Amino acid sequence: MGRQAGRMAIRQDRGEERAEERAEERAEERAAAAKVSFESYGGTGPENYERYFVPAIAGPLAGDLVEAAALRPGDRVLDLACGTGIVARLAAGRVGPTGTVTGLDINPGMLAVARAATPPGTVIGWHQAPADDSALPDDAFDVVVCQLGLQFFPDQAAALREMHRVLAPGARIVLNVPGPAPEPFLILAEELARHIRPELAPFVQQVFSLHDTRQLQELLAEAGFTGTTAEPASTTLALPPPAEFLWQYVHSTPLAAAAAGAGEAARAALERDIVTRWKPFTHDDRLMLELRVVTAAAWTA
Repeated sequence: MGRQAGRMAIRQDRGEERAEERAEERAEERAAAAKVSFESYGGTGPENYERYFVPAIAGPLAGDLVEAAALRPGDRVLDLACGTGIVARLAAGRVGPTGTVTGLDINPGMLAVARAATPPGTVIGWHQAPADDSALPDDAFDVVVCQLGLQFFPDQAAALREMHRVLAPGARIVLNVPGPAPEPFLILAEELARHIRPELAPFVQQVFSLHDTRQLQELLAEAGFTGTTAEPASTTLALPPPAEFLWQYVHSTPLAAAAAGAGEAARAALERDIVTRWKPFTHDDRLMLELRVVTAAAWTA
């Protein structure tokens, strides 16, 4: 009996070991299936912008911008560089049926997604044109809003003069720009240059290139605006886990094509080093981004 009991105990131990091994294998399989990679994300750049960038960054900042614009029922609003339309959609809720909202962007893909994302019953006009040559009529708007876009315009002064032209007398422009670059994005620029292509770093740098309050006020004044203000404020954004945010951001921007052409080994090295260097900015598995945003406003005479 003792020998038989011993054999049964051994079989039980082995059975438990095999069960544990199978459980570990299944856990590893689930982890592998859930592993984030460059290939995890499909869709076009504009689709990914709306799917990933808007909930993480553009959406929270859009609410602050619309609040700063102090929109009223009946206002005629132009959302300049509207992207996929998050600011325009929020503005439409503020101005109501007596107001109008127009979204302007040079990218037809962004406008296509903006149209698709517009809720039923919300009327927004979408207009494809460059910021410095909108072809919109004079004195057509009471408010121009521009989120995270002015720094990308090839001719910022010309774009602001164009906005002055389409605004009615006594109307206003309200815009926001981020910067200087927070540490996680400085790291991103460095690692993109090291692992993918050196010329990718300037794109990340350009995102945060127009944050000097005096420079913003001077640009607005030179375009003919008066009463210019530029106020910085800091906000904390809880982003997805580092690897997820890395590839979501890449797929939402012009960086995607370069990353696709770099090869799997280069992308794996990029992810490894980014995730490692972002650990000090991670809390509860989320990347915490401390972002300074400048909100500028000015009026037509």
